[in-house]
Amino acid sequence: MGGAAGPVTAEDTRGEGGEQAGSGEEPGQPRRPRLPRWPRRLRPPRLPWGLSRRTALLLAVVATAAVAGFGVWLLYGSSWLRVEHVRVEGTRELTPDQVRAAADVPLGEPLAGVDTGAIERRIEEALGRVAEAEAVRDWPDGITLELTERTPRLVVAKPGEEGTYVEVDAEGVRYAEVRERPAGVPLLVLDLDDARSDAFFGTGRLRAEAVRVAVALPKAVRRDTRTVRVRSFDSITLELTGDRTVLWGSSEDGAAKAKVLTALMKVEKDAEHYNVSVPSAPAASGG
Repeated sequence: MGGAAGPVTAEDTRGEGGEQAGSGEEPGQPRRPRLPRWPRRLRPPRLPWGLSRRTALLLAVVATAAVAGFGVWLLYGSSWLRVEHVRVEGTRELTPDQVRAAADVPLGEPLAGVDTGAIERRIEEALGRVAEAEAVRDWPDGITLELTERTPRLVVAKPGEEGTYVEVDAEGVRYAEVRERPAGVPLLVLDLDDARSDAFFGTGRLRAEAVRVAVALPKAVRRDTRTVRVRSFDSITLELTGDRTVLWGSSEDGAAKAKVLTALMKVEKDAEHYNVSVPSAPAASGG
C-alpha cells in the first residue's frame, strides 16, 4: 500500500518548465485584474393575475373615470347635496326674511352649481342698507349669507316729506329712509352761501365733507351734536345741545381739531361758542 500523501507545495503545482498548473500565463508576468461585472438589467415586477402592462393601464384609466363620474353625479345629479336652507348673519336693521327674499337662493338646486356671485349682487342691488354681502356654501345642504350693514353718520331731511329722513354712511352714500332720526346721528343741513364760489363744489362733494367732519368728532361731542350745518367748503358748523356751537371750518386736519376741541371744552366748560377752524389757534367765547 502506498504511503500517505504529503502536503502539497508550490513545486507540486507546477508542470514542466516551471509553469504553474492552470494559470494560463507566462511565467514571470503579473496577473491581469478581472473587470467588474455589471448587474443584470432590472426587470419590471410581474403584474398580478398575469395581466400585461397595457391591460393594467387600461383598467386604471377606467377606474379613474368611474370615480370621477361618480363624483360629478354626487355633486350635480344626486339628491344629497342640494340647497335646503338659507341662513342669514350680520343683520341689524334688516330682517332675515328681507335678506332671503332679495337673495332669491334657488332651493333644491345642486349646492355646487349655485352662483354665489349672482346672489351677492341681488342682495346689494335690492337692499341699499347692505354695504357688502357674501354668500358661502354651507355643506352639505345650505347657503349662509353674511352681511355688513351700513352705519349712519348723518341724516338728511327728505324734500317734500316732513318727518322722513335719509341715512348717509361714512362714504357719503344715501341709502335708506327712516321715519325717526337714529339716536346720536346728527342732521345734515346744507345752508349754502350762493355768493361764494365754494357753493359750486356741488351738494355731493359738500355732503361728503360733512360726513368726514362727523366721523372725526370726539365721541362725547358726537353724542351731543344735533346738526352739522354746511355753508361752504371751509365753513362747517356743529350745533350742540345747550345752544352751543363749534366752528369746525373745513374737513381738513380732523384729528388735530378733535384733540384741540376736547381740551378746549374741558378748560372752557361754560363757553357757548368754540372755534377750532385753525387748530393751532383755538378760541372760546360766551357763557
